[in-house]
Amino acid sequence: MTLSRSHLMIGLALNCLATCLFSGCQTTIGGQTLPSAYYLRDDVQYFPSGTETQLPLARQAMEDYKAGQRELNEQAPPLPTP
Repeated sequence: MTLSRSHLMIGLALNCLATCLFSGCQTTIGGQTLPSAYYLRDDVQYFPSGTETQLPLARQAMEDYKAGQRELNEQAPPLPTP
């Protein structure tokens, strides 16, 4: 039994239609990310708060380190000259 070309085309078209209807994936149209058709039924994803203050804390740590180095340099006896 061989399938005719029209049967293959109809099967391909139905397969594409089913994929489009039942996939429920996000799409990008005109630069906007649009949700899937099932976004109202999805569970809420929770992302715990992260290190939003990492840069100011790193800057403060560097300033503290430099201040400590300056204090050590001021307290250290002068190096002997050769």
